[in-house]
Amino acid sequence: MKLLFTSALSLLMLTGIAQSGQPFQITGSATTGNLTIAKVYLQYQSAGSNKVDSSDFINGTYSFQGNIDEATPARVRVKYQNGSDGKMLPSKQGRDMFMVFLQPGDIKIQSTDSFSNIKVSGSKAHDDYTKLTESIKPLTAKMDDLYKEYMAAAKDQKLQESIVAKADGLEQEISQSYGNFVAQNPSTPIAIFCLESYAGMDLDPVKIEPLFQQLPESSRNSASGKNFEKRIQSAKLTAIGSMAPEFVQDDTLSRPVALSSLRGKYVLIDFWASWCGPCRQENPNVVKAFNQYKVKGFTVLGVSLDQPGAKSKWMDAIHKDGLTWTHVSDLKYWDNAAAKLYGVRGIPQNYLIDPAGKIVAKNLRGEELMKKLAEILP
Repeated sequence: MKLLFTSALSLLMLTGIAQSGQPFQITGSATTGNLTIAKVYLQYQSAGSNKVDSSDFINGTYSFQGNIDEATPARVRVKYQNGSDGKMLPSKQGRDMFMVFLQPGDIKIQSTDSFSNIKVSGSKAHDDYTKLTESIKPLTAKMDDLYKEYMAAAKDQKLQESIVAKADGLEQEISQSYGNFVAQNPSTPIAIFCLESYAGMDLDPVKIEPLFQQLPESSRNSASGKNFEKRIQSAKLTAIGSMAPEFVQDDTLSRPVALSSLRGKYVLIDFWASWCGPCRQENPNVVKAFNQYKVKGFTVLGVSLDQPGAKSKWMDAIHKDGLTWTHVSDLKYWDNAAAKLYGVRGIPQNYLIDPAGKIVAKNLRGEELMKKLAEILP
């Protein structure tokens, strides 16, 4: 149920990195009823770093300038003046923020009634993005309804599980729509964005690489295209049936541990972090599997994506969650060398390695992990 709690906005930081180059200019206007706008903020990626800019809202307009080399998704959000009680108005995704595709040149954005109800001109990339989002509106509306049902069923685990199953199927339909859009429009400036969405966190090179090769050379050689090609190559290295790439990182006592040192056992390489809520929720399932199958030749190698200077938080999570297996980390957050080697772009993520070091399964969750272990370690 990956898409149930995500939106197109959450994909913003997952797309390719644009290099600074050609100038763009945004001129925006907005009418928001009885809400008085104080500031407008723009967030996007350029030259390998996250850019955040702000603009005052004067006489119903705002503006931004910057430099990019290719179509780049950006998030625009608004801050209203405090109410009569002196409190800031809480931000709502469907009302106070939107995504727009930037391109070099002049872009005009008009918001009517609600800040997120926009019309955009001057961006072919955004025109294509609008066509895509309009085509999948029936699916995203169903996903929104499922999310509401899921939240309403907070005390009914079985009902939530049935909703998750429906959402998983719907997610596949939405994902396929992104792939279809690229197949039908290989020259679209949002091709890499669509492929990122279609590929998801677990890129299948057999499915994705042919679509990538159909793109124009200009798209493949763009900054985001080259980054995406690296993802494809990384996915090939970590496909089921491949030998697990070797890595060495320090354990909690600063002793180097090599993945190959665990040969002879089935090893679950578990990418996680103390700050990752879904990882912490999944930990009891991994603990259950470890305790049941450790006597049969199964172990876990935890690889933490905790942040620099956060070793104490990493250690606290290990002890609190009862994770009694080997743990390693270079404490470099998303720059963790092992995570980058395995193409990890979201956690929790795991790989099951056989005693010879070959990848036999990946991204096993809950009962799926137990079933797989029961199959190979009866």
